[in-house]
Amino acid sequence: MPIPGNLLTTAMAVMPHRDPDKALEIALSLDIPFWPQLPLLNYYEDMYVQASEHFPGIVLDVENRKLGFSTEKFMDELPEVLERFDDEELFDISPTYSVVYHKFLNMNLSGFEAIRGQIEGPVSFGFNVQDENGRPILFNDEVRSFMLEFMAKRVNVQLKKLKQKNPNAFMFVDEPGLQFIFSALSGYDAIQAHKDMEYFFSLIERPRGIHLCGNPDWDFLLNLDLDILSLDMYSNGEIFVSYGKSIKGFLERGGILAWGIVPTNFEPFEKESISSLEDRLVNLWRDTAKATGIELEELLSRSLISPATCCLVNPDGTLTVEKAFNIVRILSLRLRERFNLD
Repeated sequence: MPIPGNLLTTAMAVMPHRDPDKALEIALSLDIPFWPQLPLLNYYEDMYVQASEHFPGIVLDVENRKLGFSTEKFMDELPEVLERFDDEELFDISPTYSVVYHKFLNMNLSGFEAIRGQIEGPVSFGFNVQDENGRPILFNDEVRSFMLEFMAKRVNVQLKKLKQKNPNAFMFVDEPGLQFIFSALSGYDAIQAHKDMEYFFSLIERPRGIHLCGNPDWDFLLNLDLDILSLDMYSNGEIFVSYGKSIKGFLERGGILAWGIVPTNFEPFEKESISSLEDRLVNLWRDTAKATGIELEELLSRSLISPATCCLVNPDGTLTVEKAFNIVRILSLRLRERFNLD
């Protein structure tokens, strides 16, 4: 089943809540809910730590909130992991690493138009996790090759579980690290990254896509074999819409864009109103239609609305994030009525 568009609502998963039930309540208030990641609840809920479960060589220090890697430990543990490579439980997220995920799976989710899951992508994971010499494991050819297949397995197992709850489930691969591969200092160039990501997505069941809040080379992302691309349009929208040719190709292949327009950080949120965000988003859509030659009606049919970013550090705790989710819902309703969408 295709990912729905028509300006329905969803959001990225990281939330500042320490109460799993409250976070889940907020997530379920959207048209396309998800299971929240709650790193302030405990370190296991950190998105990188969740992705690291059962990965050979991982050195996890929960008390000091440190995630590392030992090459020697990797070589010792790799044979056992490879023996279990057909064991789905090896790649699923255990209750220790996410309380909310299992609460989500125990709910009746069949009434939603779609549901969504997520996991950290291999490029970001590989940049973030460093070996005993302080070197990102992404630069280790042997580890990187294994990591692509391991993370693909994790995506597929979670997607299978979600589809059992709602056949119209899909996955976000969170890849904030993709914005860094275009720096000459990264040590991992865009040519290798494109080869790796194409291989990674060839291993993943559909529907699947990427979420990131940064500003990478949009040609790179729009030309990957994705079903959905979720991005921070509040900060990067004017830059993004200038990539008209690639956006057109992405949409013509059936792609969906999740327009992250409502800021969740306290200061920018306080500067905006529903009307200002509506005007900004409509202007971005009109510029996109002009740049691509795609009719506005068709563009909206392939669009979702979401918050712009995650945020864990607001002075008011969870309040601004909860307000932002509410604005996303109101904005969606206003725009769906304005453009006569069901």
